Amino acid sequence: MLKEKSEINLTKYLALGMFLISATVTTQGLTDPVNVPKFLLLGIFSLSALGFLFEPKVKGKNRTELILKILLGLLVVFMLSASATSASPFSQNVYGSYGRNSGILTYIFLSILVWSGSQIQLRENHYRLLKSLILVGYINLAYCLWVILFGDFVPWNNPYGNILGTFGNPNFIGAFLGMFFGVLLAIGIGSESSKRFKISLIPLLLLTAFEIVDSHAIQGRVLAALSVAIVGFFFLRFKSNPIITGVYTVVCVALGSLALAGAFQKGPLVDMIYKTSVSLRGQYWLAAWNTGQENPIFGVGMDGFGDWYRRARDIRAIELPGVNTVVNTAHNVPLDMFAFGGWPLLLIYILIMGLALKSLVRIAMKMQRFDSVAVGLITAWICYQVQSIISINQIGLAVWGWILSGLLIGYEKHSDNSDQISNSAGRNRKSIQKAAEPKTVLTVAALGFLGLILALPPLTADVTLRSAQVSQDVVKLENTMKSGYFNPQNTQKFLLNIQAFESNGLFSQAHIYAQQAVKWNPESYELWRVLYIIKESTPQEKENALQNMKKLDPLNPDLTAK
Repeated sequence: MLKEKSEINLTKYLALGMFLISATVTTQGLTDPVNVPKFLLLGIFSLSALGFLFEPKVKGKNRTELILKILLGLLVVFMLSASATSASPFSQNVYGSYGRNSGILTYIFLSILVWSGSQIQLRENHYRLLKSLILVGYINLAYCLWVILFGDFVPWNNPYGNILGTFGNPNFIGAFLGMFFGVLLAIGIGSESSKRFKISLIPLLLLTAFEIVDSHAIQGRVLAALSVAIVGFFFLRFKSNPIITGVYTVVCVALGSLALAGAFQKGPLVDMIYKTSVSLRGQYWLAAWNTGQENPIFGVGMDGFGDWYRRARDIRAIELPGVNTVVNTAHNVPLDMFAFGGWPLLLIYILIMGLALKSLVRIAMKMQRFDSVAVGLITAWICYQVQSIISINQIGLAVWGWILSGLLIGYEKHSDNSDQISNSAGRNRKSIQKAAEPKTVLTVAALGFLGLILALPPLTADVTLRSAQVSQDVVKLENTMKSGYFNPQNTQKFLLNIQAFESNGLFSQAHIYAQQAVKWNPESYELWRVLYIIKESTPQEKENALQNMKKLDPLNPDLTAK
């Protein structure tokens, strides 16, 4: 258990870090304006947060905390095992696929957030972190409203035509706004909120609902409705009689069941809920399941599902989503973990989230009145979990899901002491409102620098690639293919550069790098295909490429089709 001064300093630091990770995008000089900068900030803030945890602690034992520590340690061990046995490139296991960054480093950083969150116990500190989430919501509300009214001032390529927020995708901003809707509602109707805030809550919630609809993301609407159901349940539980609460619960469950049925093309809500993407996700889930089943002990490596999708997909996927439609994520976080690391990684992930669920249930059962902070934590965590089984572990969203898991565990430690919870904000803390000790500052800075060094390579590589693309300088393009610590390779970089050389008549360079590409990652269908189609490949190379394409995509009826 951290001392109060250490906990307060840790909370302030995490609140700043969570805000910056979620709100930052950088379009200048990068090909990936969303994931690369978020990954860098995640590495810096998560690793440096450990510096606060090294400070002296108050003696005490907590069984849940011990179990969490063991599970997080096992998570890292089995991720390392999955990466060590993976046939995919080392850099892909470490940093993840281009545009995803869901490699081992990301999950180590997220694990640190879980542990850091579990060390926060004071109610006011949980409130401070929820306010950080709310602030990210305000930034995105303002940004998205500007886009709707005047157009986007961020010069990025938007193939969706919908609002993107600071998450770079309509589904992600929709999901975040759904979480934000619930937290805002929970805090707003709490007894501690001012009258002015309660009045402002109405236009804020209406604007949030409008932007969720404008995102065209079904998951945003689902999470907003789920938020209302959860907050409404706790409100009625303490403000109404058991009969009304029971009826409300039955109605919510019935509507939820109809909505779930609608997602699977059943019942009266099909037109409102169902989208073709639901069927597509079913195929992605099945492919991930097949991948894990074929590799049950070690999986295929961190973020390695993209190399396995073609060989693991069902025959029905050839028709829908189509033979050339491929993914590098299952659009389901538990199934991604199953594909990445087999049964061990899946079970450990489920147990970690299960610990958070256990704490959630205990907090809910011990709650003696409507606790806006607890309800906010519960609502946001449930919304993230629902989102995680239908979507991607995008860094800007994932940081909230993982730290909320830790926060629930930390909040439960004092949830049985209502006096301490209610009075914690009113204590005289002048004696503890001090800056961190010099030793702690140095430790935080040193670990932050280490996080910077660990998380910087994807950004430096992307900056180099973008600079070369803009200049169209052959020498610069070739320099991007020189692998080094600050220039890790990825499949997308090989494909872009080989195609650039080929289309500009530099056939020799295209051939050289196509050979390097399949040597770097022989598990990639796309890299074998580019070797097959380029001009200078020999007949023997084309035959070898075709054989590998057949092995990696056995259901494809015409491997030579463009």
